[in-house]
Amino acid sequence: METIVTLTKNFDYSGYISILEISYLLASVLFILGLKKLGHPETARSGNLWAATGMGLAILFTILFHKTRLDDGTFEGIHNIGWIVSALIIGSIIGWFAAKKVKMTAMPQMVSLFNGMGGACAALISLMEFPKMQNHLAGQQVTTMLNGEALAILLGLTIGGVSFAGSMIAFGKLDERIGDFKSPVLRYINLSFLFILLAFVLFIMFKTPVSGENWMIYTLAGLALIYGVTFVMPIGGADMPVVISLLNSFTGVAAAMGGFLYSNQAMLTGGILVGSSGTILTILMCKAMNRSLLNVIIGNFGGSAAGSAEIGDKTVKEISLSDAAALLSYSQKVLVVPGYGLAVAQAQHLCHELENLLASKGVELKYGIHPVAGRMPGHMNVLLAEADVSYDKLQEMEDANNEMNNTDVVIVVGANDVVNPAAEDDPGSPIYGMPVIKAWEAKNTIIMKRSMAKGYAAIENNLFFLPKSRMLFGDAKATLQKLISEIKNF
Repeated sequence: METIVTLTKNFDYSGYISILEISYLLASVLFILGLKKLGHPETARSGNLWAATGMGLAILFTILFHKTRLDDGTFEGIHNIGWIVSALIIGSIIGWFAAKKVKMTAMPQMVSLFNGMGGACAALISLMEFPKMQNHLAGQQVTTMLNGEALAILLGLTIGGVSFAGSMIAFGKLDERIGDFKSPVLRYINLSFLFILLAFVLFIMFKTPVSGENWMIYTLAGLALIYGVTFVMPIGGADMPVVISLLNSFTGVAAAMGGFLYSNQAMLTGGILVGSSGTILTILMCKAMNRSLLNVIIGNFGGSAAGSAEIGDKTVKEISLSDAAALLSYSQKVLVVPGYGLAVAQAQHLCHELENLLASKGVELKYGIHPVAGRMPGHMNVLLAEADVSYDKLQEMEDANNEMNNTDVVIVVGANDVVNPAAEDDPGSPIYGMPVIKAWEAKNTIIMKRSMAKGYAAIENNLFFLPKSRMLFGDAKATLQKLISEIKNF
């Protein structure tokens, strides 16, 4: 193996570095094109493959053409290729089977888990590179570690550690293995940890490097892991989409630090793309949830059970399957608002069947998609695309609200907080100010739920008690099947 990976003493390196740089440029282009294609459901699959191809090329060409300059001026290639290839094969097999077996309802958990692995990798890189840099600087007898390499290492470790620990907690919350821990004290704890992390990074950079003195880097790693836990623990499940997006951007930034460290253009480009797109998405999610980015960072939002404004009549009105079928059959415009309950019931295919059935009767059916419906940004879009729902049938929240007064029936399938009028009329509600789909402005509203249980934000929804609202209780999948059968009789 050694003879394969070691160059001869007088080998010309210029050709290899040119090939490697070109491959990184090509990988970066594929990343950008792939990201562009991910912006539309019809091209998202191919975009994912384009980006994966770029990553595959970057890995392959790095193994084949990356060379390290030795002290005597010669170059040598990568060692332990057998271990590297074995790890790639094992990881690919595990990832393939995990992705094939995961249910759509558990996709947010998988995203959190995979994102956490990315953060862990970035942190491990920093842990390995810090002692090398420290020993090198100690040998040069410099007075501080104030340089770009040290900054990249320390930021990579800090951000990667926070991303890993936070993603694991997010995974546990989404999988309902970890509950919320809410206390006003956590606001100050999180702010304190954030300040301590930044102060410790500066302390390390201004300290004189001493060979073998590694306690600082491990202390920083521990602080980053603790902050990742305290940062995510108080955040309610209803706000997890924002957290996932933010942690995803953290991992991208941590990967970009590795790109700076190794002068690896592909790693740098990929990290910047993930970090910037994740940040943009986080800001959009915050806007959709009526949250500030600062409140996300200090973990001081979401999931409060504060009371909502009372309305006069708290009696719900049910609707029978036959009446619901008649109402839909003689409507002109119908809007389905999907939520996590639809995903749990795996009822997306039946929604598409209902859409086709009503279309045969001259009824137009569209889907109103709230930006944070489900437990991950774009969760509902992916779910409906899986059922072959045409993208032009999906309406963003603003467009759906603009047409709400002319909509005959809104069918709320498993959604709760995203159609709660408390967001507009109850200043005491934790979701007050959050943009929602105004289902109550339609001529009629049918809400499909298993029971009167509260939604993920743990607050009551007064939509259920309004005069134009009717409840259709039962499992979404079974109820839709029966409703379709009834409509066929009209």
